[in-house]
Amino acid sequence: MNDDAAQDVTPVQAKPMSLGAYARPERGMMAADVIAIALSGIWILGVIIYFLFLRSPAEQSTQSGLVLSTLAVLLPIALIWIGATVAKTAKVMSDETKRLQATVDAMRKAYVTQSQNIPVGVKPAVEKKLDEIVARQKQTEHAIATFATSRDAQLPGTTAAQPALIQPGVPKGDSQPALALGTPPESLAPALSIDDFIGALNFPENENDTAGFRQLRRALADPNSGKLVRASQDVLTLLSHDGIYMDDLAPDRSRPELWRKFAQGQRGIEISGIGGIHDRSGLALATGRMRSDPIFRDAVHHFLRQFDRTFAKFEEFASDDDIIRLADTRTSRAFMLLGRVTGTFD
Repeated sequence: MNDDAAQDVTPVQAKPMSLGAYARPERGMMAADVIAIALSGIWILGVIIYFLFLRSPAEQSTQSGLVLSTLAVLLPIALIWIGATVAKTAKVMSDETKRLQATVDAMRKAYVTQSQNIPVGVKPAVEKKLDEIVARQKQTEHAIATFATSRDAQLPGTTAAQPALIQPGVPKGDSQPALALGTPPESLAPALSIDDFIGALNFPENENDTAGFRQLRRALADPNSGKLVRASQDVLTLLSHDGIYMDDLAPDRSRPELWRKFAQGQRGIEISGIGGIHDRSGLALATGRMRSDPIFRDAVHHFLRQFDRTFAKFEEFASDDDIIRLADTRTSRAFMLLGRVTGTFD
């Protein structure tokens, strides 16, 4: 069914509920009041008969006898009306419970009727939105696979740049070392530039972000950055299941000197400034997930280890501006959030 057909269908409106059956009844004299009045009258009549005909003159002359007589008259009447009040309260609560249950049943019935009357093929807006998100995700995966099969030489505007990470066995400043026999094919690829490394850690903005997919493909092919990119992708996906998205977080900016101290091995309160995430909702959700989900917990620890190792290599080549740009990526925001959850900055 196309969008025009879907828009022409008018949702069936449920009939408005009549609240007359559930209106609050008028509060009048209840059975408990009648019983209490009758018992009180009987008791008062008995007391009058006792005082006029059955009480001895000696009992009337003592003060203690007067006090006991007063208590004997008033206390039973008080107990009668307390019992009547309790009975009335219980009856009112029972009526309110029944009225509330009837209202809920009527609302449920109206909702079910409205849902059944919607024509087949017409989906609610939320369901359609979810389908669109799934379709875009499939397009993104297809685009990643498409760019992964292309060659860098076919992409315009690709130039050599400062390498982001130190490759194993390659000294600083030597981007084209001599290759011995048996060199793996991935070693033939040019060194990953700082711009590509930072762009890959921020991930493509959408399916049309050609440059972002190119940077992501290069980072995944690099033996040093590929593990961090995959670990970051895993934790970002798991966090999104709880509605935690890095674009919604606004971290405090910290000085590059603190990031360099972290890369050089310092931990604790000295580098707490780089944990600039203060979103209470995100921290609470991530903390609860860490405690209850062992898969999430393992993914977080793996991601933090990869970030620690990779950033230590990145810091040797990066300038202060490069570190600031990297700190603003989605991967770095995930590190700040999860670092605070795991106590890295404590």
